[in-house]
Order: sequence, then C-alpha cells, then structure tokens
Amino acid sequence: MSLFFNDVAQNWQVNLQDPATPIMEGIICFHNHIMFFIVLIVVLVLWLLIRCVMVYDQKNNKFADNFTHSTTLEIIWTILPAIILIIIAIPSFALLYSMDEIIDPSITLKVVGHQWYWSYEYSDYAHICNEKVLNFDSYMISEDDFSNDPTKDVISYVYRLLEVDNRVVLPINTHIRVLITSGDVLHCWAIPSFGIKIDACPGRLNQTNIFLKREGIYYGQCSEICGVNHGFMPIVVRAVNLENYLSWILQKLELDI
Repeated sequence: MSLFFNDVAQNWQVNLQDPATPIMEGIICFHNHIMFFIVLIVVLVLWLLIRCVMVYDQKNNKFADNFTHSTTLEIIWTILPAIILIIIAIPSFALLYSMDEIIDPSITLKVVGHQWYWSYEYSDYAHICNEKVLNFDSYMISEDDFSNDPTKDVISYVYRLLEVDNRVVLPINTHIRVLITSGDVLHCWAIPSFGIKIDACPGRLNQTNIFLKREGIYYGQCSEICGVNHGFMPIVVRAVNLENYLSWILQKLELDI
C-alpha cells in the first residue's frame, strides 16, 4: 500500500496547511511577504503611541503645544504608505494572474454541489465505455462506518466530519480543469492545501485549474452557508501517481460497463 499523508488542520494550528499546488505555494509566500510589513507597521504604531503617552504626559508638559499641521509629516505619511502599497501590489498582481491562468488541461473534473453532498463526473472517458459518463456521489460517512484496519487499501485513518464514502482521485504532475456548479442553492468547493475556494452557483459554471505536486489525501469543506446540513458535506481528494490513477479509472469503468 502506498504511503499517503493526510493534509488536514491540526489542533492549535496557527499557520497555513502544507501546500500541494503552485498556487498555494504562492499564497503562502505572499502571506509571509505581507506579514513583514504588518509587523513593521504594528511595531511603529505601538512605539509612536507609547512615546506620545510618555513624552506628552501632563506631568512632563504643563502647557499643551498649539499647532495645526506639519507639512513634512503630511508628506511622509502620504508617500510612505503609497510605497508600501506598491511593494505589496506587485507580487499580488502576479499571483492573481497565475490563479486565473488557464492551461490546456489533460483531465476535466466536473463538480456539482447538492443539499448536502457533492457529485463528481469524469467526462473525458465517455468514449471508452459506450458513451457512459463516469460519475458518482460523495457523502460524508458516519463514525460507525470508519475502518481502522491498516491492511486494507481503504479508509485507514479518518477524521470526524471530514471523511466521505467516495473520494475524488486525481493524478499528480498533471494539469486538471475543474468545472463547478450547483444543482440547488449556493455552495463552495474549497480545499485549503490546494489554495482553491470556488463558488458553486446554480445556473452558472465556474472554472479553476489544479496542478498537484505531491501525492496525499486532502480535505476540504463546503465554505458557503447552504442550509441546515452545511457543515456535513466535506470534500476529500486523493492525489496519486499517473499509473495508479489509470488503474483506478479502468477499475471504475469496468464496474460501470
């Protein structure tokens, strides 16, 4: 059995989840880039507040200074924030462009949100099985269905409210197009390790691109309040190498024929 790592949030986690796509790597780098300026500004403002409180205390200054403005100060606190915003904006534009870039995909995955489960469709292989489309529904499984037998190549380690009966299987090092829509109300297909959060809107088809860099099991959830069971429609994606992916596809097609 192949070794898979479960990418899921941990208790008391304060940082972002490990990236599995170039997009998420860029998001983490941009987050660290912005944090530098945030820390710098917070320290500067705190120092300024503390100094004003101490220097301009009533005991040290019996008489208040009476002035209306300072031209030099106005120039400084106008130009300096503008420079900081430009430094932040340049990498953010590059990241936004890369997130919207669409490369000719090798695989197309269709995702449909329902109350309260997900449906998946692999339409690229319809010509193999007499025009029948490979599709399945993915429901959250209860704790009673958990399997703790490590010898089985199935769900060996599970997370409450995050595991599903049918996982999505995708290959690594492959450009994948994901088409997302909804069959009833607003949903949102979100996987933190992928850096993906795409709305599923009824009557509308949204699109995103995925390029998985490593094998593993990745967990996500619906991130749009869609009804009473909104918190019970998780997403699980299993990333495998191309050989295992083709074997999985052939197995699924044989079962459907």
